[in-house]
Parts: sequence; C-alpha cells; structure tokens
Amino acid sequence: MIVCGGDALAERLAAELRSLYGEQVTVVVPTAPPDPSGRTAPAARVRATALLARMQSVINRSTPENGHPVAPPQVQQATVLDEQALSDAGVTGATALALVHDDDETNIRAALAARRLNPQLRLVIRLYNRSLGRHLADLLDQAAALSTPGLDPEALDTSTTVLSDADTAAPALAASAVAGTSKVVQADGLLLRAVERNPPGRGEVPDPGLATLALLSATTNDPAGAEGSDADDGREGPLLLPDDLTVAAATGRGTVVLEAVTPAERATPAWSSATRGMPLGSLFSRRLRWSLFGLAASVLGLAIATWATSGVPPLHAGYLTLLDLFAIDDPAIGEPASRKVLQLLTGFAGLLLLPVLLAAVLEALGTFRGTGALRRPPRGLSGHIVLLGLGKVGTRVLSRLGELGIPVVCVEEDPEARGIPLARGLRVPTVIGDATSDAVLEAAKIHRAHALLALTSADTTNLEAALSARALNPDLRVVLRLYDDAFAAAVYRTLRAAHPRALTRSRSVSTLAAPAFAGAMMGRQILGAIPVERGVLLFAALEVAGHPQLEGRTIAESFRAGHWRVLALDATAPAERRPDLAASPAEGTSTHRPTGLVWNLHDGYVLRPQDRVVLAATRQGLAELLGRGHTSRRAAHRT
Repeated sequence: MIVCGGDALAERLAAELRSLYGEQVTVVVPTAPPDPSGRTAPAARVRATALLARMQSVINRSTPENGHPVAPPQVQQATVLDEQALSDAGVTGATALALVHDDDETNIRAALAARRLNPQLRLVIRLYNRSLGRHLADLLDQAAALSTPGLDPEALDTSTTVLSDADTAAPALAASAVAGTSKVVQADGLLLRAVERNPPGRGEVPDPGLATLALLSATTNDPAGAEGSDADDGREGPLLLPDDLTVAAATGRGTVVLEAVTPAERATPAWSSATRGMPLGSLFSRRLRWSLFGLAASVLGLAIATWATSGVPPLHAGYLTLLDLFAIDDPAIGEPASRKVLQLLTGFAGLLLLPVLLAAVLEALGTFRGTGALRRPPRGLSGHIVLLGLGKVGTRVLSRLGELGIPVVCVEEDPEARGIPLARGLRVPTVIGDATSDAVLEAAKIHRAHALLALTSADTTNLEAALSARALNPDLRVVLRLYDDAFAAAVYRTLRAAHPRALTRSRSVSTLAAPAFAGAMMGRQILGAIPVERGVLLFAALEVAGHPQLEGRTIAESFRAGHWRVLALDATAPAERRPDLAASPAEGTSTHRPTGLVWNLHDGYVLRPQDRVVLAATRQGLAELLGRGHTSRRAAHRT
C-alpha cells in the first residue's frame, strides 16, 4: 500500500493500514522545492525533516494487531509527485495507492499518472470537489477497463474511490453540537440513514428500526462524562454493533438505529429553497411593514366614513378618498362639514404616506444591493450554534446544519474564506473578525448561544476561542476540533473540571476519516462511514465467496457482536450487478433500475457463495474480514 501525503490524515491512514490490516506501507511525503540556487530554504528543510520524523514515528508505533509479520514501513520524500516519484515508490507493483494531499490538483495529476503506470492499481483519492470527484472516478475506471481488452470490467479487482475527509467528519461534528441528529451514508443508488435516539421513557417501547447499530455511552449527555476524550477513566463508552440481549439490558442509554433505506437522491439544503425567492420580509423591515399597514387601515376607515356620510356608492367613496389622499381632488368648498373634515384628514394621511413610501423605496434598493452581502446576527437571536471557521471542514458542517434547519452564526477572520459564498447564499448571519476576540464573540450572540463549534485549523485558536466563550457563557456546550489526542484529552479534562455543568467534546477530522480511506484501499466497495461519538462504523458491500466467516452460515450465525453484522442481501442477478449496488441499465436506456436489496432478512437464511451482502462493520471487524490471506487469494485469482 502506498500513501502519498504529508498531513494528519496521511499519518493516521498509514498507521491504520499497518496496525489493523497488517499491510506493508510506503509513505511518500512532500518536501519543499529548492530555490533558484538549487538549495532548500532552511525553514522549509526543517519542516520537511520534522514531518519525515513524525511520519516515521507514527508508522513505527503502529504494531500490527493480527500477528502477521509485516516488513518495516518505508518513508520517502518527493518534491513533485510525478511519474518518477511514483515509480520510485513502487506504484507499478503496488496493490493500492492513496492520494491524500490537501490540494485537489496535486491529487488529480498524481492519479492520472498512476493509472498510466499501473492500470489495475486501486486508487483512493481525497478530493473536496464532489462533482469533479464523480467524473474523475468514472474516467479512471473507464481507463482501467480499456487497458485490459477482452476482460469484463466488473471482474477487475480495481476501482477508483473518491472520498472527502470533510464530508466524513461533518456529521459527527454537527451531531456533537446538536443532540438527536441523523447521520447519512449516501452511495450511488443507496441511501442509509442512522438516527440517534434518546433513551425510552418509562413504559415506552423502543423502536429498533431496521437494526440497532450502536449503544451510545452512558455519559453522552452528562457534562462530567468521559465521552469527549480518548482516555479511559473508568466510564462505559459507546458499544458498536451490540447483540439483542445487550440492547435489552442497556437501560438509560441512547441508541443509533438504521431507520430508513431509500434510493439515493441529491438533496439540497433546507435553507437554499427558502432563499431562491425574495420574500416580503427580506425587502422591508418589520417597522416599515407595520407603518404601511397602519396607513392602509386609516385610508380604509376614511373611505368607509366618506361612504357613510355622503351617501355615494362605496366604490365612488373609495375613489374620492384616494383623490384626497394624493391631493388631486378639488377643495370641498361649499360641501358639508363632514366632507371637509374627512378631506383634511385624508390629506394629512397623504402627507404621512410620502416619507413611508420613500423609506420603502430606499429599503428595497438597499436590500437588492445587499443580497450579496453577509447578514448580521439579528438582535433577538438565541439558542443558535456559533460556528468558528469556514474552511473545508467548517463549510461542510455549515451545509449539514443547514440541511437540519438549525440556526447558525458563523465567525470567520478571512473575508475570502472558502465557506463565505455558502454562508452568503444561505443567508446565514456571519461575523468577520478574530474568533478569539470577546467583541467578535459577543457580536455572534455567544451569551445566548446553545453551542460553540470551534473548527479552525489551529488548535490554539480553537482552545483560546473556547476559553473566551466559556468566560462569557459558562454553561455553553463546546465542541473543539483538535489534532493531537493527548492534547485533546488534557484540554477536555481541564474544561470539564473548570465547568462541570457544561458539555465539552473534542473531535479529530483525520481520526474520523482514516477508517473510510483505509477500508477503500482494501479493495471492497465501501459505501461510507458514520461516526459514533469517537468511534467509526463502516458500511460495505461484500461478496460472500471466499469469506469463511460468512459463507455457509445463517444470518444469525454470521453476526459477530462488536465486529460485523449483515444488514441486507443483494437479490440482483450476478450478471447485472454493479459495484455501486445499482442494477445494470435497462435495455435502450441510460438509467439504472432500482437496487435489489432485501432488508429484514430471516435469521435462518444461509448465505451462499454467489450472494453479495451489505454489512455494517467496525474497523477491527472489517480488517478481519479483509485479512491478508483473503487479499492474497484475490491477487492470485486476478493473476
């Protein structure tokens, strides 16, 4: 396995492949390019040396858990990730290549070069642009199929998987700030929804849904609990894939259940549909709307009074009132006194109407001019979430919170940040300024907020912002994005001790994303992953043949608590199956037929070698299913 990258995701991914799957790993880390004189700048050389040492240390500490002897890991350096660098890393004889640089263009260039060098190489690419990722995966898979004439493309043990660490981590970060949210796994042709449910009340019968995927820790909603750190301080944590007896005995604990299974549809954020039009409330302020309503009511009253006192028809009475309102009627000389009084009152109402109309024009003009501007937090806002940082992760979390319809106020120091256009398009209130400043936090209404999500890329900034926010709101729920686990545990314990009544959580994006990347490198169709507190649950589509843990066993016998659980059976004919779980296109059409997945399987059904199943697995469980022995058999069969 080859991993190309130099950030936390590359470190965690390499350690995951070595410790859980027992794979031989080669890591290619970037180095700074030389200056015109041919020498590397001292600062860049120091950073490259520190990165190389840290990567080597992380991989060496990851001891294989399956007991298989594995060759020592290799760490190489490359200034440019071109064909020469890939060849030096051994890409022509590698099984899988992960391109996890933070730059999409670098990963795309390397993916195209790697596919030319090894058409049957399994590629896992980190891309933020999801639309581009779908097209790139189709292109690279097509190139792999055409490179082997006469061989069925579906028989190739090769694939291109495009993943995003921000997309993987966003549901967990959003769920940490909002209790009871759902997590969605969306693949081509399939959508799985896992929902967190609170413990049932007395006398209530819990709904298990299609399957119970996890038991939440007993301290999920306990400020003094231990869920926010990686340290084990004696409290019971989350339990993935429990059996029925364990679920029945676990009273007072929330659950994560598989609630709905539907064909995948591209959903748009709930806020986007509300911002397509231009409602009246966004054009005119509330005070101006009340002023217009009051004037309209007074004019209507004057028209009714004119009709009642003059005896003219109602329509003519309204016409006379409008003429008086706009000062275009003749003076009521020689008319009854009532007519004169009403004309004076109507003229006075017309004088009041002029400034109101002018204010309406100015407000509407300002609104149209400011549609591209960022909104300010409204005065009465409360119970919202303050989101710090609109980078890659913050943008995905903002989109996720928007889909859930949760009020958010964003804080970003850079007015040109990646997530600013999304915040502007969703009409989300945004404050531009330093997130650690008390004035900026007060402008974001932190004292009336429900939670704080500190998602900047700097640990110190997130910590300082959390401390400043807690000084303004001691009971605030805080979710920190921190890289170093030891530092996260120390921060968690300190904040918990200082504010025992407030919830504190810490999350690492690389830790949440690495299992999905590692599973995709093992050569199976990984549908996605859902974070459960600090753990990760993977969904995969697996052929039963060659897996003694599944083949010839019943559904009940194949279930291994804490490791894997069969959720569905693919009833599609083997000749029509596709890796994305969608049936092959109908004749004469370009659209896929619905998936043939069968849910709620009978416990006595015996799995056959030709079956394909959808299962949920932990990292250790998937590693055991995709062990080295099975990998070797696949490679021998491919040869």
